[in-house]
Amino acid sequence: MVAAVRSQVSVNEPVLYVAFELAKQQWKLAMTSGFGVAPIVRTVSHGDWGAVEHGLATGRRRFGLAPDAAVVSCYEAGRDGFWIHRALEARGIANRIVDSSSIDVKRRRRRMKTDRIDALKLVQMLVRAGAGERGVWSEVRVPTPAAEAARHVSRERTALTREQTRLVTQLRSWLATMGTGLPKQRGPGWWTTVRDWAGAALPAPLQQRLARVHARLRLVAEQIATLEADQQAAIATAPPESAARRLVQLKGLATTSATVLIDEGLVWRGFTNRRQVGGLLGFAPLKYESGEVSRDQGISRAGNDRLQAVMVQVAWSWVHWQPHSALTRWYLERFGTGARARKIGIVALARKLLIAFWRWATAGIVPAGAILKQA
Repeated sequence: MVAAVRSQVSVNEPVLYVAFELAKQQWKLAMTSGFGVAPIVRTVSHGDWGAVEHGLATGRRRFGLAPDAAVVSCYEAGRDGFWIHRALEARGIANRIVDSSSIDVKRRRRRMKTDRIDALKLVQMLVRAGAGERGVWSEVRVPTPAAEAARHVSRERTALTREQTRLVTQLRSWLATMGTGLPKQRGPGWWTTVRDWAGAALPAPLQQRLARVHARLRLVAEQIATLEADQQAAIATAPPESAARRLVQLKGLATTSATVLIDEGLVWRGFTNRRQVGGLLGFAPLKYESGEVSRDQGISRAGNDRLQAVMVQVAWSWVHWQPHSALTRWYLERFGTGARARKIGIVALARKLLIAFWRWATAGIVPAGAILKQA
């Protein structure tokens, strides 16, 4: 096993800094040895690790570093995911994955943008971050291979649920053009019994199309049922003190929602405080203050969108099933005066609930006044 290289080093320590600008066909490597040293750029083919090693050797020689000098690298999070990070770590290179939305850009109306320019800017920021400067950018936490693989189940279920909704909406739209509606009970061949506005049977081409969509709907429903069964089995076989088992013990939190919370990183991201947990969800107030101007810009939508959708649903469920909990009482006292206020306040409740769930899942602190399901 290769020893890990420190990602934060002294400014006087000989280090090769490398920024990867990733594309489908080629990678650009911008390299420098520290502050005030003009970087160089090399281009290699996508996934050509031999060329990468040769480029690193070239960089060491160019900047007068030892052949075994430490290497610190970075790249922006994107379609390649985490496999490049793991490949770099396996080669003894300390790597950072950067959230691209956290990189400052010039505010000119038009600005020059090329892969070479992006790579050069990224390596300059890497030098600052490697020297210990804070606030240079935001970094992405890398899940374990097992945690990354587990996300496919809940994300596939979300995609299938959206597909199911889309297909049902299509059925309703097509039938609406004939002056009729979608039956609630849809057995085999239901499209042959539907009548249009004049009481006549639907046209044969439309019936055939309805039949094909109905077949796709049945397949989607079967796949959703299979995924839900897998999720329930995984929860049932988890250790009693695991985060998943703890979450499903809370009344108002179902297996599907608990699985999404776990898969999206409530535990594996290794949060150390409530602000970090809230940052994952977003839903934070946005203030604008400049000189004498001070105003509220509403609520930030930045954050994990899947987690946001699930937590809003869980928040409404929490108010219903946990009426005596401290968070529900806080919500009703502050936002229970009207429908609009309740819709706005449910976002604040969702943020507080996620923090409470994190404390319960990781430290075993039960949310104040919460009811646990009977075993």
